[in-house]
Amino acid sequence: MNARLGLLGAGLVLGGAILIGAGAVVGGGSGLAGMMGSRSVSGPSGMMGSGRTPMMGGYGNTGTTAAGPGDAGFVAGTIAAPRVIRVLAGPGYTFSPSTIEVARGETVTFEVTSMGGLVHEFMVGPSDAVAADTAGTPEVADIGMMQTKSVTTTFDGSGPYAFACHAAGHYEAGMRGTITVVG
Repeated sequence: MNARLGLLGAGLVLGGAILIGAGAVVGGGSGLAGMMGSRSVSGPSGMMGSGRTPMMGGYGNTGTTAAGPGDAGFVAGTIAAPRVIRVLAGPGYTFSPSTIEVARGETVTFEVTSMGGLVHEFMVGPSDAVAADTAGTPEVADIGMMQTKSVTTTFDGSGPYAFACHAAGHYEAGMRGTITVVG
């Protein structure tokens, strides 16, 4: 009985996300993506965004269009005022977006929301440290369903940088992403 309720709940969450995304596309960028700060590069906006736009925004936190690294008008995050990038963990063993751009020296706060019934973590830093699950690498753990946790880091090297989930079996299933340093 509990398994059926869990599947029903996961289905409702996914169905709601699809409907919100559809409303964002039909409504021309309104809906959850518009509220969460989506950035339109080209083509239609919506929950999945377009061009370099990650799901649920990520280049801003105000619901307005914002420039990304390398674009005219871009303002990099600082230690005093980090740029917020929203990341969805799941459903399943995925991150959305799976690729992110940051400016060299930029400070970013990653707000990570777990979707679906799995508990995730989010580790971010130099690629080799993330791949090896090195202690001391910035991370947040135990992100439960529809829970959001954040971690802030500064990208003061040339990279390469990455992010991943090292909950049992998640990294091996492909739950990881890359961060490109621009500039």
